[in-house]
Amino acid sequence: MLSLKENCKIIIVFIILFSLIFPSAASFEDGFGPRRKIESKHFDIYYEPGVDIFSLARQLDINPSDRVLFGKFENRKFSSFEREFARMLDALFIQVCDILDMPLYSFRTNIKICRDYEHIKRVYYNLFKKNLKRRSFYVYNLNTVYISAEDFSYAILGHEIAHAIISHYFVVLPSAKIQELLAVYVEHRLRKR
Repeated sequence: MLSLKENCKIIIVFIILFSLIFPSAASFEDGFGPRRKIESKHFDIYYEPGVDIFSLARQLDINPSDRVLFGKFENRKFSSFEREFARMLDALFIQVCDILDMPLYSFRTNIKICRDYEHIKRVYYNLFKKNLKRRSFYVYNLNTVYISAEDFSYAILGHEIAHAIISHYFVVLPSAKIQELLAVYVEHRLRKR
């Protein structure tokens, strides 16, 4: 019979071998593909090299009064458009928290921006083996919002960020219907602004 120390050594060796043989088990691949990354205070934003960040920033249509919410986040390794885009998303996050009356201070999630609807459909199929019937979605287990550049807008992205906030705010998640009701409310409020 093996001692406890010997058992621990065997388990550690097994874990190391498993991670070397099956590296994809440690990093789940959703089929998103090659990407660039921008970091903001609350998001890791991934997008494909062909996606135009300047165009996405225009689609967000952040007005001057919203810019007060940007804070003092600085990261010098990004272009000014990327930095401004990251600030816009943080401002949207603050607005969604305010609409939901759910303040989160240590929130962090991923946003993956697909180049078009066909790409987001492929990602969704890779994840769930089902056909996508929406233009964007949030995956709780991956803590990731998926949206296409074609459908990128303040209200739609706010809807998906609301799902992420709700999943981080509650210890016991409300039902899917209640979560969707709250996210639709956020989308409605953002469209009325």
